[in-house]
Amino acid sequence: MLKRILVTGGAGFLGSHLCERLVEMGHDVICLDNFFTSQKANVMHLLDRHNFELIRHDITLPIWLEVDEIYNLACPAAPGHYQYNPIKTMKTSLMGAINVLGMAKRCRAKVLQASTSEVYGDPEVHPQPESYRGAVNPIGLRACYDEGKRAAETLFMDYHRMNGVPVRIVRIFNTYGPRMHPYDGRVVSNFIRQALAGEEITIYGDGSQTRSFCYRDDMVEGMIRMMHVGEDFTGPVNLGNPEEFTIRELAELVLELTGSRSRLVFKPLPPDDPTRRRPDIALARTKLHWQPTMPLREGLERTIAWFRSIDMSHYRPPTPRY
Repeated sequence: MLKRILVTGGAGFLGSHLCERLVEMGHDVICLDNFFTSQKANVMHLLDRHNFELIRHDITLPIWLEVDEIYNLACPAAPGHYQYNPIKTMKTSLMGAINVLGMAKRCRAKVLQASTSEVYGDPEVHPQPESYRGAVNPIGLRACYDEGKRAAETLFMDYHRMNGVPVRIVRIFNTYGPRMHPYDGRVVSNFIRQALAGEEITIYGDGSQTRSFCYRDDMVEGMIRMMHVGEDFTGPVNLGNPEEFTIRELAELVLELTGSRSRLVFKPLPPDDPTRRRPDIALARTKLHWQPTMPLREGLERTIAWFRSIDMSHYRPPTPRY
């Protein structure tokens, strides 16, 4: 059944791939974005498609559309971006959630919230199951994003309980792939950009902290499956790759795949930076019949090839507080 689908943050890294997939499925897709951290180039190839529409709009402000489904991806997701204007980041999570939930209530639409593994903070439980309530510093530098996403989950569940809005919540772990913003501050984009430029590879801490990296196509598949899962399952559900790598292992793999001679440089670990991050995806396997399929090496090869193909000057440089 073809549907009218709104994707907020649809010109971003993940949002653009989600829009692309939904357009290919034949749905009428509305991409809404304020282009704070995203690029119009990410969706330029979709502009001539009859079932795609692009709207420049800030989701902190109300908008009235008629839709059947909403994927709410709007929010800066990289530390350098969400810490640049932390108040606006919090408003995007809170007001954005209120506005899309209000629309979903009026239209009787299904709405999916792109939450984050950051709701677990610097976890004391490993790997992290959905039942774990997290260890978050509510007054730290990352709190605008961590707590904003936690509060958004609260709003989603309250709209579901009080108004019967059909909601879905996914907690996204580290995701990478083509169309990542080269200056987003994420470890994969940082390492690839630095390696290709022959710059020093910056590792924060001693490199023993871990992350789990999920390729963008696997993540988009998980989100679509979550939207279509049975009505009785709201989530939250973890979406991510359960394979765990140290940051140093990632840096060394990027050096190998790029053929770079860049050297590793170690700097102090930022405040509240998680030391371990790995999802427990048992729930996703059971409820969504989903698990990642892309090996890290192959995914990095594809991502590096994309980084080689772009003109870095077409991307906005780091913000002043980056």
